[in-house]
Amino acid sequence: MNFRLVLLTLCQGLLLVNNVVFIAINGLVGLALAPVGWMATLPITGYVAGGALATGLVARHQRRYGRQRAFQIGLLVAVASAGVCAFAAMTRNFWLLTAATLVAGYYNANGSLYRFAAVELVQPEFKERAISWVLAGGIIGGVVGPNLAAWSRDALPQPFAGAYLALMGVGLLSWGLMRFIPFPPLAGQGSSGGVAPGRPLGQIVRQPVFIIAAAACAIGYGVMNLLMAATPIAMAQCSHPFSAAALVLEWHVLGMYVPSFFTGRLVKRFGVLPVMSVGLLLNIACVAFALTGTDVMHFLGALLVLGVGWNFLYIGGSTLATSSYAPEEKTRAQAALDFCVYATMTLTSFSSGALVTTGGWTAMNLGTLAPLVLLAAALVWLAQLRRPARA
Repeated sequence: MNFRLVLLTLCQGLLLVNNVVFIAINGLVGLALAPVGWMATLPITGYVAGGALATGLVARHQRRYGRQRAFQIGLLVAVASAGVCAFAAMTRNFWLLTAATLVAGYYNANGSLYRFAAVELVQPEFKERAISWVLAGGIIGGVVGPNLAAWSRDALPQPFAGAYLALMGVGLLSWGLMRFIPFPPLAGQGSSGGVAPGRPLGQIVRQPVFIIAAAACAIGYGVMNLLMAATPIAMAQCSHPFSAAALVLEWHVLGMYVPSFFTGRLVKRFGVLPVMSVGLLLNIACVAFALTGTDVMHFLGALLVLGVGWNFLYIGGSTLATSSYAPEEKTRAQAALDFCVYATMTLTSFSSGALVTTGGWTAMNLGTLAPLVLLAAALVWLAQLRRPARA
């Protein structure tokens, strides 16, 4: 740990405050404002779809302006979009709310690079732990996010409008912290166009290592997002109060980020593929637990296990990805990886509201088994490819 890494960890925590509040309230605000019920999670979909659309732009801004300035631009976008969300909630404008969350996706795509920027603040032999420590900052989001949503729910006459205003303050605080984090220059920093250095992107993404890394991050995030986005709606359908949904989300996010304190060491000791395999098994265990009932403790237990499984898959996949590109290729490779993640999250966010309001919580959980089986096959494939190399 060093001072810059501590500050970046705090920024990661504040990013997760923003994300958790969005997850906790956007589906419920959408349910109240949407023309039809299946559109309830469109504001959540807008957030991740905006992230997918912004990955290429973020990569160019990172290469042109450097890490620090690009991250600060993302934080200013977060502040402005939260203000528009508050206005949309107060005027009960569903489509303006969805558009504002789409724009906020730029901040989401920018902030997702914090984990890769952490590697640049430490020596190469500590990259696994640097990624883990920065992602551990999500504990702040797990504790503060749900409580901020619950506390600010009725701060203004229109429910949840106050939560969006609170997120403006969160973004400004993170912007201030980012001013004190100087990053080393990126390879090719300052270029605004022309041919990017390194191999063509197509050659990078066709590597088996990159394919499996992207699959682990995308499927892990997609399954997690599908179930997490639907949880507040599913719990409301089961007549559980919003305070119970906030508690479940709090424990879920703690499950996502508390293991980060030791996940990096596990990767270093046992290897990335075993850790990712355990993450996959935990995802399957989440589905099995969710199918046992719909009490608050069933939701809490399933989402807690899901969070730990996501942690192992996401940190494992992110660490694996760092071995697939050269320094001068990192901005494009990282953008391609995050595009896969956000594209998958867009699909799951869009389908989440429709599935939970039509098929129900049980059918949604059963549906997650198909991508998990595909990921299991992909991990076995990579292990087989690596076996001759080890021999």
